[in-house]
Amino acid sequence: MQFGKVNNPSEIDFSLPADDKKTVEVLKGNKRKKNFEVYVGCAKWNKTDLKGFYPKKTRDELAYYSTQFNSIELNATFYKIPDREQVITWKEKTPKDFKFFPKISNTISHFKRLSNISEPLTAYCDAISNFEEKLGMVFLQLHDNFKPKDFDRLQTFVTEFPKALPLAIELRNEEWFTDEKIAEEIFHLFHKNHVSNIIVDTAGRRDMLHMKLTTPRAFVRYVGANHDSDYKRLDDWIERVVKWKSEGLQELNFFVHQNIEKASPLLSAYFIEKLNKALGINLHVPVMAIDQPTLF
Repeated sequence: MQFGKVNNPSEIDFSLPADDKKTVEVLKGNKRKKNFEVYVGCAKWNKTDLKGFYPKKTRDELAYYSTQFNSIELNATFYKIPDREQVITWKEKTPKDFKFFPKISNTISHFKRLSNISEPLTAYCDAISNFEEKLGMVFLQLHDNFKPKDFDRLQTFVTEFPKALPLAIELRNEEWFTDEKIAEEIFHLFHKNHVSNIIVDTAGRRDMLHMKLTTPRAFVRYVGANHDSDYKRLDDWIERVVKWKSEGLQELNFFVHQNIEKASPLLSAYFIEKLNKALGINLHVPVMAIDQPTLF
């Protein structure tokens, strides 16, 4: 993932900022709820990218990937709206507790920019709904140049989006975060409509590390810099997740990217192992499976 890449990561202050003041308010109403779910995954299952992760001669990458991770950030749906049959095929290859987090098509987000999208959005939602119980959350990623001047389009999209499909949104233009009035309007819109505000932790765009939770379901996209600091950054995230859970977080959805993706399974394994110890949970720790027998 090249978004937010910098030439010298050692010059970046990677410390996590304090939570937005409204985050505590969003979480506190859920303190008494016992269930806490955690989904950690990568952005791809392609063995060309995740070098060293798959056993030799693996025939079905998704089938194997889903034995190691319980979720996937599904970027394939960004480039092409799948049909019903494709979604069902993906679904049936994975275990019953596996979740897909599909990205909304770039036809909707980038080319049409949320305008006149009824037809492609209907096609997308009709297809994605076939994930059924394996649908984690749909997410919309807007172009860097989609700015607050287009707030009305975003508001219409959020209010009219099918409520049966859980939704998260990633805003990329810095004006959404640097203007306090605009940030407050977005927070209110998302919170009112149960939309999760995606947090992005990447070296070159620290403004997207806004620490605003608009629902008790956190969606974090972590981008490692292929640098020693990647692991310390994950340690900091462990501390923050423990804090959020104590305040009422119900669900953590955490997806690991890197500028060069091949080490993403290693970072994910490190994060999961530390998270298991910190929270007393038993999430499967993925392995680099070069020497494992081929099962799929």
